Amino acid sequence: MFPIAVDTRRVTGDVRLPALEAILDDGLVNFLFVGRIAPNKKIEDIIRLAEVYKRYVDAYYRFIFVGRFDVVPRYYSMVRALMAEFRFLNDRFVFTGPIPDEELAVYYRHASVYISMSEHEGFCVPLLEAMAADVPVLAYAAAAVPDTLGGAGVQFAPKDLEQTAELLGALTFDDALRADVIAGQRRRLADFGDARIIRDITTLLHTLS
Repeated sequence: MFPIAVDTRRVTGDVRLPALEAILDDGLVNFLFVGRIAPNKKIEDIIRLAEVYKRYVDAYYRFIFVGRFDVVPRYYSMVRALMAEFRFLNDRFVFTGPIPDEELAVYYRHASVYISMSEHEGFCVPLLEAMAADVPVLAYAAAAVPDTLGGAGVQFAPKDLEQTAELLGALTFDDALRADVIAGQRRRLADFGDARIIRDITTLLHTLS
């Protein structure tokens, strides 16, 4: 079975959007999720993780959710209600809605960690985009996520939020750990590059000839 070819150039270009970058460079740590705000993505678990992270690790954070939030309005309302229950500051949680690739590239470039709490995923392209942008991935190991990451990133199960908050803090502040994780992600990303696919096809053709 051949690996899926993914074009990650839309998030690796050296795009400059000074107004957006000024917002993201204000001293807060940016955590990123990319995808629809839908029940299978378990956004509520990211919100609960934020509460534990704030309480035990660090209070200078921002969670950014890039993607449509009008797909399941009642679900988005539930997420907002949970944020209100925790008395979060609204400016610490950014829901962008759909955005152009130029802005997406800036969000990836300024993210400290990419977070996935999803419990039902297909291939999950944002995981590869995060790896291509050298953003450490912290992901719940469910559905196709382990297959996509192939041992890269930091995967966890079950959803122990205190332990996950500690992992999030370590990926944010431990430079040696970040470097090791990013190196592993680069190796995994090579499995989806053109060179790997061409090599596999060439090997197959030689086998059949």
